[in-house]
Amino acid sequence: MIAGERVGAILAAGGSGQRAGLAKQWLVLGGESVLRRSARALAGCDAVDELVAVVPPGEEARAREELAGLEKPAAAVAGGAARADSVKNGLAALPGCGLVLVHDAARPFASPALAGAVLAAAARDGAALAALQATDTVKRAEGGRAAETLDRRAIWLAQTPQGFRAAVLRRAFEAAGATAAEATDECQLVEKLGLPVALVPGETANIKITSPEDVERARARLEAPVAMGVGYDVHPFAPGRRLVLGGAEFEGDGLLGHSDADICAHAIGDAILGAAGLGDLGRHFPDTDPQWKGVSSLLLLREIAARAAARGWRVGNCDVTLAARRPKIAPRAEEMRARLAEALGVLPAQVNVKATTGEGLGFVGRGEGIAAHAVALLFRAA
Repeated sequence: MIAGERVGAILAAGGSGQRAGLAKQWLVLGGESVLRRSARALAGCDAVDELVAVVPPGEEARAREELAGLEKPAAAVAGGAARADSVKNGLAALPGCGLVLVHDAARPFASPALAGAVLAAAARDGAALAALQATDTVKRAEGGRAAETLDRRAIWLAQTPQGFRAAVLRRAFEAAGATAAEATDECQLVEKLGLPVALVPGETANIKITSPEDVERARARLEAPVAMGVGYDVHPFAPGRRLVLGGAEFEGDGLLGHSDADICAHAIGDAILGAAGLGDLGRHFPDTDPQWKGVSSLLLLREIAARAAARGWRVGNCDVTLAARRPKIAPRAEEMRARLAEALGVLPAQVNVKATTGEGLGFVGRGEGIAAHAVALLFRAA
């Protein structure tokens, strides 16, 4: 609250992400979605009492899951055809708030302190926005040519959050009517009323994720360039089943499992999932799901590589050790490397396969099953 007035925050997250090539609000950065990261920054502002995220119709439940566990009450509502429609929907969901913040969910690096400064200015002047003063020389263009040099001291680059007395924002929407859809931000509508809009010094780190290049810059800020994962799997022998290891079929009893039980591919897949922060094999391909029954584990490995790539990772190399008395691995290790590499979309030189007999110890030494240990190294995709 500010001076007894309840404060609400609207997260504008209704876009489809056409320019970035993906819906930015659901993008995961550093293990956290852009939507949640932005919401957490607003919830961290002491003055904010409640939040509402405005998301594409049909994705309200997904948004509520992303917002669960924040310090402040958070809701989700469907957006409209234009930004103005979405913000109006968010405003309607905050009927008890005398002050509101509007923040682009695609700006996940704004600080709680910036939100507080904008709110204080809005409480004082009726409307305020975070902005950076231009530091480069600014040109006005005509026909692809520089026509005029503008005074950069008078140029400010708008950011969010933007803050308003709720009554002022409602009045601005009503006055604009259908033309509100043409505004690029809500402060523009207030300006058209002839009302003051305070400028609050913004933050250079408060970038907006708009293009694929922005996504990569955000990843570089939050995520390590290299990640390592460890995988482990064990299966007992099962008479009557095919024995598949590293995509190659061997003679003899196969291994018990829901898929083809390719323990070599499973261990590598688990290592990749671990390095990418994606959990484990059972989370993605549970043995209770009939669609994975009997499936080739190379298909699972290909899917795992794709899911890691969606997180911005590429496979650097994988190393797997099979602990098995039988079959003999060395004669077919190169074939296994080639098949595994093809599934991962890498060169065979990036995959290593080796084996040990277990020296007669434990279930491996007794010939009851096979164990596999794997390590995977991932690099941030260029």
